[in-house]
Amino acid sequence: MQKLSLDALVRDHLKRAAGGSTGRSAETVYGGHEHVLRQTLIALTEGTVLAEHENPGEATVAVLRGRVRLVSGEHSWDGISGDLLIVPDARHSLEALEDAAVLLTVAKPG
Repeated sequence: MQKLSLDALVRDHLKRAAGGSTGRSAETVYGGHEHVLRQTLIALTEGTVLAEHENPGEATVAVLRGRVRLVSGEHSWDGISGDLLIVPDARHSLEALEDAAVLLTVAKPG
């Protein structure tokens, strides 16, 4: 069994995002290309947007810190710490409304 501290990772990646030119930092914390399930911690500084992109499979966004907005077409959903956003099966983007960290979970079809 492995254990990691999401709180420590959030602190570290928010610092990296603030110090970087892109305003973001990310790390796969579980899974990867060889697995069906993949979990990625993403930290974004306020105003940073992950541009519109396709949904790679079933996905959720757990907001660990801050506030984010998930946008798909004409629809949008705001999330705060503790919220779980279900990613629509459509093109979408994610914007940090304030410094934020999320855990993106994706299950890619086999």
